[in-house]
Amino acid sequence: MDALVSVSWLAASKGAADVVVLDASWHLPDARRDARADFARRHIPGARFFDIAALADTSATSPHMLPPAGEFAAAMEALGVGSDDRIVIYDDSAIHTSARAWFTLRHFGAERVAILDGGLNCWIAEGQPVSAEPPTARPARFEARVPRPEAVVSKGDLLRGTGMTIADARSPERFAGTGPEPRPGLEPGHIPGSRNLPMSALYDADGRFRPPHELRQLFVQHGIDPERPFVASCGSGVTANSLIFAAHLLGNRDSRLYDGSWSEWGADPLTPKERG
Repeated sequence: MDALVSVSWLAASKGAADVVVLDASWHLPDARRDARADFARRHIPGARFFDIAALADTSATSPHMLPPAGEFAAAMEALGVGSDDRIVIYDDSAIHTSARAWFTLRHFGAERVAILDGGLNCWIAEGQPVSAEPPTARPARFEARVPRPEAVVSKGDLLRGTGMTIADARSPERFAGTGPEPRPGLEPGHIPGSRNLPMSALYDADGRFRPPHELRQLFVQHGIDPERPFVASCGSGVTANSLIFAAHLLGNRDSRLYDGSWSEWGADPLTPKERG
């Protein structure tokens, strides 16, 4: 299974016993949308809801931080997701939250994980059915492990220096410090020396990823070498994963996530910050 699958592939494969479909939609507060309620109203038949907000370390001061491995495994088993399953993730979100679920599942050892290119919008546009029926219970065993602990970097790692480019997926206005942050208490700006590649630039108008040659060109144009490891950051560790996934499509398997992202860095008065 490829990391990026088409609507036609999923339509032909989702009846297989080892294929699990997850809706990983999540929205910023200003979208005024309830992802779980949207899922209850319509979803790909048989899909299960991967709640990004709940599948996180609730003891952390920053949002969406990765949970302990045991807690994540228990949550996946309760959801009916096994670590050996073929897992296909989609979303119905303007910020393409499937990539966060993709990264999280792979971080905890699931190897066969893919994103549905274009998400729910393309599924519907291609005439595929939706359902309001809840998923049926499914026995599953998720053996959580962290094969690459270095794939997640901390604020301390960045302050000490990683030797890698930092790629910021936020909008140009937020990166420059001229646009408002969606969360209170954060200073404006960006991590000194980081490069800005807005997550939205990676996608076509229909929500599909741009072709590989265009993705490669985007990275280069924004001062990021897609062949070399980089650290991806954003507002709260969600949209940064679109950069990591896009680089993965280009063959890069060693890029990292700053999980705390600007929610952590911007809230700390002692961290250095740049504007412009």
